[in-house]
Amino acid sequence: MEGTPPWVARELPPPGSLDLWLLRVSDVPFGILDEAVLDATERRRAASLMHAADRTRFTAAHVALRRLLGAYLRRRPEEIHFGRDTCPCCGGPHGRPTLLGAGRDDLFFSLSHRGDLALVGTAAAPIGVDVDLVSDRTASAELASMLHVAEQEELAALAPASRPRALARLWTRKEAYLKGLGTGLGRDPSLDYVGSGAPGGPYPPSGWTLLDVPVDRGYAAAVAVRGELTAAGPTVTRLFGPRAADLVRPHAADLLRTAPPGLLTGGTLT
Repeated sequence: MEGTPPWVARELPPPGSLDLWLLRVSDVPFGILDEAVLDATERRRAASLMHAADRTRFTAAHVALRRLLGAYLRRRPEEIHFGRDTCPCCGGPHGRPTLLGAGRDDLFFSLSHRGDLALVGTAAAPIGVDVDLVSDRTASAELASMLHVAEQEELAALAPASRPRALARLWTRKEAYLKGLGTGLGRDPSLDYVGSGAPGGPYPPSGWTLLDVPVDRGYAAAVAVRGELTAAGPTVTRLFGPRAADLVRPHAADLLRTAPPGLLTGGTLT
């Protein structure tokens, strides 16, 4: 059909559901990133990063985000325009990232990238995602001091060797929720209790669903979405190997037309 974009259209996530996409940046060959789809602000931010690995991760994550949003909205990735909601903390123009134009009220998204991974979440309601590395014990102790007092007590009750992993799970839950709120770390992370990394799972604040996301060893990740999930438990679409390259290269192939065996993996979120 004339005018069909060069990637496959996807249906918007219905209310009560969410989509998650995990990109492994190291699977993207050097030099193939479709930087032309980025806007001037994204290019400036990428150029400001000191290390080449950071520039590559930032660029790959933002190209992937644009292609995925473009598939939902039937737009080319360079036709996606971003804005910001009003910050709930101070009223400034730096709240939750939003879409401009058609689709603004129908599709919410969140992006996080760290180390070798980039995580994208989409939903019909405000959503936040976060992915992070498991820190060493020294860094974990410093981060733990910023948490809710009950969370600090829960972490202190764990064996020292278990604390870094538990803290990483807790911190990604916290950041995902704060991103979903639209405050980010502008809101004091000690104010909200989301629970430690214990097997009992996260404790979402009222009106929110909070889930751990299965990711690679050495990482932790979480997603927060406003409201209750009524659809079957979400899975993570893993974009690894050639599929990672296909998503972010110029004129990406229609890798989303059919999901090859092994593309949709990840298990149930908790």
